[in-house]
Amino acid sequence: MRPLRDPRFQRLCRLALGLLMAVVSWLAFRPADAPDLVLHADKLRHLAAFGALAAVAALGWPPGRWQQAAIALGLLAYGLAIELIQSQLPTRSASAADWLADAVGVGCGLLLARTLRRRY
Repeated sequence: MRPLRDPRFQRLCRLALGLLMAVVSWLAFRPADAPDLVLHADKLRHLAAFGALAAVAALGWPPGRWQQAAIALGLLAYGLAIELIQSQLPTRSASAADWLADAVGVGCGLLLARTLRRRY
């Protein structure tokens, strides 16, 4: 059996997905830090977070025809929910650019998972 298709590995990925979502939610809703020293560093963090979420989600279930679409839509809805909630927080603000970075991250994560599945 290929290691990435092992049910134990998939269960581990689903657990990691839950933990990652908890960490991303905590980071998204805590009071904002000082401004970034690097221009658009927050967009890179969005891309990395949602790339990791998408890759782990895609590896957490057996591949299927609609799996990637369901993961993409679910994570985009999660990212939109974060932005909507942030718009109501006094120390945060919503940003369409953040949501776009989330979407790019989801695409990169799904591509990474697909590449890993082909190799392993």
